[in-house]
Amino acid sequence: MSTKPTPPAPPGDVWFRPAAAGPRNKPRLSREKIVDAAVALLDEAGVQHLSMRNLAERLQAHATSLYWHVATKDDVVDLALDAVFGEVRLPDGHSPAWRDDIAAFMTELRRVLLRHPWAAPLTNSRPLAGPNALACSEFVYASLVTAGFTGPALSAAASVITTHVTGSAAAETVWHHHDETAPRTAVHDHLQRHAGQYPTLARHFPVSGGDWDAHFTRGAHFLLDGLTANLPARDAGQGGPGEGAE
Repeated sequence: MSTKPTPPAPPGDVWFRPAAAGPRNKPRLSREKIVDAAVALLDEAGVQHLSMRNLAERLQAHATSLYWHVATKDDVVDLALDAVFGEVRLPDGHSPAWRDDIAAFMTELRRVLLRHPWAAPLTNSRPLAGPNALACSEFVYASLVTAGFTGPALSAAASVITTHVTGSAAAETVWHHHDETAPRTAVHDHLQRHAGQYPTLARHFPVSGGDWDAHFTRGAHFLLDGLTANLPARDAGQGGPGEGAE
């Protein structure tokens, strides 16, 4: 009688299962060393070049020794991604204006994600349930609760805040991977040749690319204005750098 193969653990499983017992002797490796090496490897070569073998070579260790500390490559990715969130500098407390808190968080998260170009595209592919990511979520949720959001509106507001940052950081990373001018010119020329199909894009596509910082801040301003407009009547939440930043 054949047994069914064990299905692979889903991404994020590392946060929800008991930690495995380590080797009896004091190991040369640790989970912290593995994560540090993984982040460095991902920064240099991207997700496509991350493997347990490559990671072991970087650590000058045998690949099997890694499995005392991490069960799968997905574990490594989840741990490395949470280490990136650990670089986000959260304030010690909340300011009187919730918009100040959210605008500062968005700017800081963007800064960190742009330092690690592989990270932003992964944020929507796995649960962000590590301690550092949860600390960021706690900060955002607490700010929004103070503003007056509750229930489904609270989770939706938190989601669009994070999505704006991760989406814009991922897009900026892609455009900056190579010289931005050449692909933008190619898209512009293509739209001009097919202006009958895409008349609005042909007229308004930003061939120059513009200023990514201003583009991000403008989007954050629109987002914060939209959240403010949907606050309960008791608190309009006006103020903060998101209101006039450009």
